[in-house]
Amino acid sequence: MIKRVAFVAGGSGLVGMQVLHQLFKDPEYTFVISFGRRELAIKHEKLLQVVVDFEKLHLTNLIEKIRHRNMGGNYHPLIEWLEEKSAEIHGFCTLGTTIKKAGSKETFYQIDHDYVVDFAQWAYHQGASKFLYVSSIGANPQSGIFYSRVKGETEDDLKLIAFHYLAIFQPSVLLGNRRESRLGEEVGSLVMRGVTALGLLKKYKPIYDHQVAKAMLTYAKRSSVKMIETVSNRDMHEL
Repeated sequence: MIKRVAFVAGGSGLVGMQVLHQLFKDPEYTFVISFGRRELAIKHEKLLQVVVDFEKLHLTNLIEKIRHRNMGGNYHPLIEWLEEKSAEIHGFCTLGTTIKKAGSKETFYQIDHDYVVDFAQWAYHQGASKFLYVSSIGANPQSGIFYSRVKGETEDDLKLIAFHYLAIFQPSVLLGNRRESRLGEEVGSLVMRGVTALGLLKKYKPIYDHQVAKAMLTYAKRSSVKMIETVSNRDMHEL
């Protein structure tokens, strides 16, 4: 029996929701633990939802939280695996927002950098051996574009954590059914679809949420070598 557990942060988002659904269908993952500020309106026999304050994540006692939810004993194996550190834990992080939604650059940085890095460090201390993070095409800590610079700084800081395997995914404009409208991304999607239809700038071709999620699971399961890997938009399209 494979003792494989998935930690997911950002499950309410476009890619995060697809990651959850694909993890539910994947027989190699026995338990899926979703971390968020509130519970999601979904149910599944594999799913355990843990409500956390990302600003105080380091204070979270995961095993105690699971014990409180273990009324029927369904999570007893999970508690045992975590206590014995006998499970293979994969962290999936799709946390992210926009400056408009965040309300300020400071809050955007907190969510897209601090929460991501803090979750990665916390997951590592819980025993996670692999970590998979959705960044963005053009991420660069030296970029003059604030969004790209934050993504680049986040990538660099994740590389300092001693995961056995770290995969950074850099998708272009994301396609899918969002709960909220993002006009800039919708316009960008239309423009990039037109450009790529002409055979230009193929590396910027818009990509669907489920394609990114599929890539994350594929890379998580197939890589056993200790390494840091950046997965481009083109790589994800070619899967």
